[in-house]
Amino acid sequence: MTLKLAIATFVGAFIFPFLIRLLWGKMVENWGAIGGWMAAGFIVGTTWLLNHGIGMINQSGKAWIDMAWAAGTGLIAASVYSGDKFKKAIPTIACAVVGGVFAGFMLSLFL
Repeated sequence: MTLKLAIATFVGAFIFPFLIRLLWGKMVENWGAIGGWMAAGFIVGTTWLLNHGIGMINQSGKAWIDMAWAAGTGLIAASVYSGDKFKKAIPTIACAVVGGVFAGFMLSLFL
């Protein structure tokens, strides 16, 4: 991977958790549950289009990385940086890893 592709991948991965942290809570506060649905469509849709449609994220090799890894690591980093405790997130992270492994296994049965 070239330096230009690495920078584009990093920026593409940064945009997703940044927009989640910046907008999602405000949209839910202002518009309630429908704001959450709108945030999901707007934030996830826009960043998916940037990362995969336009191609900001470049995946080399056989490993496939989902945007959820970018969101998870970015939001954990932002939370720890703002003073939250990482230890409180460990059960959620463990459940997400188990669910991701299970989903990956199920997907491998069909491919």
